[in-house]
Amino acid sequence: MPVIATNTAANSSLRYLNVNSDAESSITSKLASGSRITKASDDASGLAIGTRIQSDVTVLEQASTNASQATAILQTADGGLARISDILQRMKALATQSNSGSVTNDERTYIQSEYAELMEEIDGIASSTRYNGESLLNGTSDYFSGVDFMVGTSISDTISVQIDDVDTTALSINSTTVSDQDEAEAAVTALDAAISSISAARAEVGASMSRFDFRSQTIDTSIENLSAAESAVMDADVASEKSKLASADVLAQAAIAALTQANAMPQNLLSLLKS
Repeated sequence: MPVIATNTAANSSLRYLNVNSDAESSITSKLASGSRITKASDDASGLAIGTRIQSDVTVLEQASTNASQATAILQTADGGLARISDILQRMKALATQSNSGSVTNDERTYIQSEYAELMEEIDGIASSTRYNGESLLNGTSDYFSGVDFMVGTSISDTISVQIDDVDTTALSINSTTVSDQDEAEAAVTALDAAISSISAARAEVGASMSRFDFRSQTIDTSIENLSAAESAVMDADVASEKSKLASADVLAQAAIAALTQANAMPQNLLSLLKS
């Protein structure tokens, strides 16, 4: 029924214009942000899942850094252990030389001088092999008792790093000398044990480095897979959203045209009163 008091057609057109404009704004936001979910009402469950995945990815990226730092610590320790091993080899050679009947006590004095210097150097290396200000090889840092590195998304995902004390006292060679043949013989036995201890310490460090290397690879794979899962949940399908935007734009323009036509209807009805 034609009326001029209430423009029902205009009200209906305006309502559809608001709906289409809101849809157009929402699609534009998704395209601009690259995210399928720009507000919780877009997909509440998807937002919850995507946020959890984002959190896991963030934690795993830090876990990857933790594993790299642990590897760097172990490499630093292994470098010091390698130098101590070299020194022990030289000390054993000196003890063997002093244990020979072909050298005199005067010559053993010279041998002892180098032997003592090398012993001090072992303690120097054990003390000066540091990471972030902490000595790694003299038993004074937390690494001697064991330090845990978090390498996963759970607090239980940890790997412990423990580095042995390898100064001359711990190696039981601090009281050895090569000043005479009998002492040199005893030094050879003590040095054999010390070399075995260093070899065991290096083996433990190497095993830990290998474990961290494999865990780093696992973390990288997890980050890649979780990022793909996050993308499937959160990222906008640009082609699909662009198609929706074109449709929403056409509908909005149609609603504007309809509203313009509806607003003109009362004027057309008034012309009936002029006749």
